[in-house]
Amino acid sequence: QVQLVESGGGLVQTGGSLRLSCAASGTIFSIIAMGWYCQAPGKQRELVAAITSNGITNYADSVKGRFTISSDNAKSTVYLQMNSLKPEDTAVYYCNALIRDRNYRSNAYWGQGTQVTVSS
Repeated sequence: QVQLVESGGGLVQTGGSLRLSCAASGTIFSIIAMGWYCQAPGKQRELVAAITSNGITNYADSVKGRFTISSDNAKSTVYLQMNSLKPEDTAVYYCNALIRDRNYRSNAYWGQGTQVTVSS
């Protein structure tokens, strides 16, 4: 089994910054990709940013130029640096990991979510 533990959410003013962290632990053969999704009240969960094990990144258009995703493969950890935050970034942010087990099966895992609130 795999666990994802997130940290770094909180309350910040418009224009401020936050850094989210997500550490994966458990039975991990290899990590294919990790990413962050957000879900605002009444809306569907959507991709914010993702990074593959070889460093290829993908961002939602709404965060390009403001958010940066990075990873530390040795620590099985992914980070999301969020700058120039806007009230519309307010949401619960979920870490996601696509992980391959020793039988070469891939499974997706989710963290418990961390609240990010941006005040105007």
